[in-house]
Amino acid sequence: MKIRRIKSISEFHKIRGLSNPIHPLLSLIDYGKTKILPEYIGEHWTFDFYSIGIKRKVGTLRYGQQEYDFNEGILSFISPGQRLSIEPNNKKNLKPSGWLLLIHPDFFWNTTLANSIKEYDFFDYDINEALFMSKKEETLIEGIILNIKKEIEGNMDQFSQHIIIAQIELLLQYANRYYQRQFITRKKSNHNILIQVEKVLSTYFKEENLVENGLPSVKFIADQLNLSPSYLSNLLKSLTGLSAQQHIHEKLIALAKEKLSTTELTVSEIAYGLGFGHPQSFSKLFKKKVKLSPMKFRTSFN
Repeated sequence: MKIRRIKSISEFHKIRGLSNPIHPLLSLIDYGKTKILPEYIGEHWTFDFYSIGIKRKVGTLRYGQQEYDFNEGILSFISPGQRLSIEPNNKKNLKPSGWLLLIHPDFFWNTTLANSIKEYDFFDYDINEALFMSKKEETLIEGIILNIKKEIEGNMDQFSQHIIIAQIELLLQYANRYYQRQFITRKKSNHNILIQVEKVLSTYFKEENLVENGLPSVKFIADQLNLSPSYLSNLLKSLTGLSAQQHIHEKLIALAKEKLSTTELTVSEIAYGLGFGHPQSFSKLFKKKVKLSPMKFRTSFN
């Protein structure tokens, strides 16, 4: 499978049949004016820049081996290094619309977003975990996008970068709010994910080869559920107050308590049996969570 690395925003414009961007590090694209040149169809791409998209009726997006047919207003975030491809939609009378905001990391230099951009986990979500917006939310976000458009197309001066950065930060804060709303409004389906997480962990810890496989990772659980690690962790946090890693720890501690109180296995045997490479790591985690060492917890039952 051919993967094309798109290093610059100018290169992206070329692939999508657009004229050169006004600014080399920043571009706001009218999605309805984009197309895919024939020689690029079927390729998978990675970007060296951030992409924020408001899209409607964009056709089929491929992420990995899966397809997602988006015909509603969605807000998607793509960070540098993510892989995807977009294929033309063959449906008649389907005109895509929306905006693509492309930002090279260099545009953030000497601004508040240079470091804080990494705090927005939704840039690491998969395409199928995009944000579905209400009409009211979509109108608000589009207003921010149009403010950015005015700055880009106007005569940019020493204030322009700060004004654009402020608008991007505002957009990201609203996205945080809307994702929390989405977690809540999809509570029933999200609760099913919580049940599946418990099943994956229970099955994992019943395996006989924990010593060889080690502790389960957040990525392992997310892969079993076809979710990105960041989305899974944030979803669980919104439901239970615990991240995916904390859920793993809670399961570990519950199993450790059971073995300490009902078996005569040594602390080291329990640690290795739960997938820890070093008993000291197990004891440290147990004491942090229970406020007692494994041995003191065991003696409390005698």
